[in-house]
Parts: sequence; C-alpha cells; structure tokens
Amino acid sequence: MKKRILTGDRPTGQLHLGHYVGSLKNRIEMQHSHEQFVMIADAQALTDNYDHPEKIRSNIFEVMLDYLAVGIDPSKSTIFIQSQIPQLFELTFYFLNMVTYNRLKHNPTVKMEMQQKGMEETVTAGFMIYPVSQAADIALFGGEVIPVGADQMPIIEQTNEIVRRFNSVYHTDVLKEAQPLLSLCPRLPGADGKAKMSKSLGNALTLSASFKEIEEVVKKMYTDPAHLRVEDPGRVEGNVVFTYLDAFDPDLNRVKELKDHYQRGGLGDMTLKRHLMQVLENCVAPFRENRERLKQNPQMVLDLLQEGTSRAKKEGQRKLEEIKDAMRINYRLDHFSTMR
Repeated sequence: MKKRILTGDRPTGQLHLGHYVGSLKNRIEMQHSHEQFVMIADAQALTDNYDHPEKIRSNIFEVMLDYLAVGIDPSKSTIFIQSQIPQLFELTFYFLNMVTYNRLKHNPTVKMEMQQKGMEETVTAGFMIYPVSQAADIALFGGEVIPVGADQMPIIEQTNEIVRRFNSVYHTDVLKEAQPLLSLCPRLPGADGKAKMSKSLGNALTLSASFKEIEEVVKKMYTDPAHLRVEDPGRVEGNVVFTYLDAFDPDLNRVKELKDHYQRGGLGDMTLKRHLMQVLENCVAPFRENRERLKQNPQMVLDLLQEGTSRAKKEGQRKLEEIKDAMRINYRLDHFSTMR
C-alpha cells in the first residue's frame, strides 16, 4: 500500500520559487510513488486575512493554476479546497482538547509568524490555533509523509504530540504519526538576502515571473560587499547569488567552477548575475507557458478542482467515522434507545 502525503499552500498570492524548491519539487516527484493529497488552505489563510476574504477567493484559482503548471497531476494527486471539507473543522474542535493553550503559545512557528506580522495583543484565537487545524488536516487524510520547509518542523512535532495523546486517551491506533520531508533547500532566502522568500516581505519571484522581472530582482541581489573589483577574490558563503545557483542550476560542476573562479578572483558580480538570470529563466519559462495556456480554459481548471474536492470530502467523511468510532461518539438512534 502506498504511503500518503498531505501537503498544501495558503492562497494569499501566486506561488514563488521558494515554494518550488521547498516542497513542490518533492510533490511532483512523489505523486508517482505515493497517494498524495494537496490542499489549498483557504480557511487557514483567513486566520490573518479575515478582513480581506476577496484576496483569498481570487487566489484559490491562481494557486490551482500554479499546481497544474508545474506538473502536479490531478489524476495522481487529489487537489482540494480546505474550507469545503467540513470534517476538518469538526476534527479540529476535537483536537483542541488534546493540547494546552500554553503549548500553542510557545510553538516556535506561531511565535515567529506573530513577530513577522507584528502581532501582539491583537492576535486572534483563530491564528493561535492554526497548528491544531494543521494537525487535523494531516490526521484526517492519514498523512504519513509531509513535505515542509524547515520553519514548519514545529508544526509536525505538535501534530505528532496530538496524535499520540489522542491514541492514548481513546486506546486506539486509528491515527498515524507523520514524518517531515525536507527538500535539499528547505529554506530559500529572499532575493534581498533577508529571512525566507515570502510574498508578504516583498522579496519573492513568482513561478510565472517574466524575464524582465527576473532581471530586476537578480540585479539587486547581494553578493560579497568586499568584492569591489573583478580581479578581487570573493566570498561564496552568504552570497545570495550562489545560494540561488545551488538551488536552481542543474549543472553542479558548472556551479563549482563558478565558485572556484569567484574565490580566486577574476569573475565579476554582473557576469555571475547574468548567468543566474538565465538559470532562473530556464526554470520558470516552462511554468509560465503552461500557466498561460491553462488560463485560457478556466472552466477546465475549476472542474479539476471540484473533482478533487469531491474526492477529498468522501475520504474525509470515511476517516472521521473511524475517528468518532474510536472516541465512542458516533451516536446512532439505537445507542439512545438502550439508555432509557
């Protein structure tokens, strides 16, 4: 039996290169050997966009286009919309009893995102409990392998804590623990060299970026501030251009040669950047073309999303029945008749 993968993205904008090397490449490869569920996490996105639901609504279609454009096959992967699976919200409610508020408050991923978004006393309850919602997402679809970035590791840890607590309390093995799957580049820095690549931080390149957009972003990338003249030796460590070449250039020997040349001197930053521009264009161009073609047939794209959501809803109902049986709360009329 194939192992299951549960993965997904928040529809707060188009997906970017950080998503691609962070987990999309794994999803594309593993859909052939695993049973994969890919979730468009619109409900989770509302935890910090509740006052702009139109942003989420419009981006559901954009994210679906990105999935199809990069090669996620809807005949091999079940792509679905989170908010359309009511069983997820019911399971989230049950899971809230399996974790303390104090544990949620100290989740490193939650704390980091609160800092990035400038949240303090204004943080909503919905935002605080989103790790529990993610645990429900994983558990309801039996996710055993979860492609994630390094910043999401605490979420997997908390999911497994909840799973173990649930199985212990209800003397069952109905839920499985999940294993994270990190990519070779689990955290791609932003084009500005700060933090990770993020739409909200304005340092991202989308999967449909034009060559002009790629040029503009790469020109601004930091290299080695001490590399003032072409003939000067330069540093590779911490050099954002080389970080991107490591992530996107398929010719590893060529990258090594460029590093050696840069370190001994004689390789200019602009020459290096022009090479990276072409590498990124070679990566993005097929996605951009596929996306433009798919965009011409929006009904087909929406039909594929509806089909995947219907399959996910059936699977969610089946699994929730098992979970409620384990909890002994799957009430039926005959149960009540014996209580009179």
